[in-house]
Amino acid sequence: MELEPATQVFKPTVDRRPRVPEPLPVRLLTIDNARVPAPAGLERQLDAFYVGLLGFARADDGEAIAYRADNFVLHIDVTEPPLRRDDLRPLGIEVPSLADLSFKLTEAEVEHTRQRGLLPGEESIVLTDPAGNWLEIVDRRAM
Repeated sequence: MELEPATQVFKPTVDRRPRVPEPLPVRLLTIDNARVPAPAGLERQLDAFYVGLLGFARADDGEAIAYRADNFVLHIDVTEPPLRRDDLRPLGIEVPSLADLSFKLTEAEVEHTRQRGLLPGEESIVLTDPAGNWLEIVDRRAM
């Protein structure tokens, strides 16, 4: 099959509309913005963990440390040690691929546990961030 020759010269136009940013690959499994505590002095390790490994974006929150996911913001409350934790419930995070994240965590030598759920195909990764907060990371499910 051949195309007919063009009768006029094609000139593309520049689209001047503002670009919509691509969605971030991670989502928080919460109903609102989340807050977790951290001792002072861990900003670089937290950036490397949340931005480098998990794919969050650093949010401009003035002096505070905050990471933006696709749906909500994770705020880090910096306090002087010792930290007081009211519970040990993990923060839920959803990523596109558990296999890719497991490979990244292994390469970065981050200790993590892969656990299976009660239902077939239900898997998650459980680990702590550099501040000692528990995270449970699951695969994104297509609806």
